[in-house]
Amino acid sequence: MANNGNGMNGAPIFEVARMSFSYNNQLALRDINFTVHAGERIAILGANGSGKSTLLKILDALYFPTSGVVCAFGEPLTEQALQDEARAFAFRRRVGLVFQDPEVQLFSPTVWDEVTFAPLHLGLPRAEVIERSEWAMDLLGITKLRDRAPHRLSGGEKKKVALASVLSLRPDVWLLDEPTASLDPRSQSRLLDFIGELSKEGKTIITATHDLDIVEEIADRVVMFCEEHEITGEGAPHEVLSDYDRLVECNLIHEHRHRHDGTEHVHHHLHPAVHEHQHEEQTSKRPT
Repeated sequence: MANNGNGMNGAPIFEVARMSFSYNNQLALRDINFTVHAGERIAILGANGSGKSTLLKILDALYFPTSGVVCAFGEPLTEQALQDEARAFAFRRRVGLVFQDPEVQLFSPTVWDEVTFAPLHLGLPRAEVIERSEWAMDLLGITKLRDRAPHRLSGGEKKKVALASVLSLRPDVWLLDEPTASLDPRSQSRLLDFIGELSKEGKTIITATHDLDIVEEIADRVVMFCEEHEITGEGAPHEVLSDYDRLVECNLIHEHRHRHDGTEHVHHHLHPAVHEHQHEEQTSKRPT
C-alpha cells in the first residue's frame, strides 16, 4: 500500500522549533521555527549563503541541530534515533534530497548503477528495483544514457540522473536544492513540469531557491531567509514577490540606477535572470 506521507495520527511531516545550527562555531541557521504538512509545496527563498541549503540537509538528517528540536513524521529526528536501523530505513525511504550540485550526488560507474543504488541498498526486491529504475529513467528521458558514466554527462543530464536516483525510491517528501541551477531553458521547463507532476501525486515538495522566476510555479507557500540566517517572513508567493523592500533587504533583487532621456530611473532587478528595463513602472525621477 502506498504511503500517504503522514506521520502518526496525521502529524506534520516536519516540525522545527527554536532550531539553530553552526559549522565550527560559524552560525548557519538561527532560531528557526518551521512546520511542513503533507502535500505542501514550499519554496525556501533566500540569497546564496542564507542557510536554506543547510536547512534541507537537516531535514534530510545529514546534519543535526546545534540547538532546538527537529521532528519528522511526529518523532524526533536525531542522530541517536537514526541509529535504530528500522527507523533509519523507514525515514530514508520516505525522504529524498536532490543536491544543487549533482557531482556531489553521483558516484557510480554507470547511470544504471546510480539509479538502482538507493533502492537496492534499502533492501527492495531486485525485480521491483529494476521496474522502478526503468520507470524513473523513462519518465526523465534518460534511458539512452543507461550505460554512460555519470561524470561524462552534461550538467543537465547529470541533474536528471540525480533526480532519477531519488525518483526510483518514490519518496513521499522531496527536498530540492536549487533544482534549476545549471539547466538550459528547455530542461528548466521540463523540470518544472516534473515538479508539477509530483505535486499532483500528493507529494510534499520543499524547494530551496533564489530564482524568483520559478517560485509561483513550484510553491503555494514561501518561507524567506535573510542574510542573518533567520526566517524573515512567509506567505503566499504573490505576497512575498510583491514585497520589493523585503526582497531588496534579503539581497534577492537589487536597485539599479541609470539615465534615460535626461531622467534617472530606478529599477528592481532579479539577480539570477537576464532582465530588461521597464521605464513605465518602479521609477523615480530626478531633474538633471
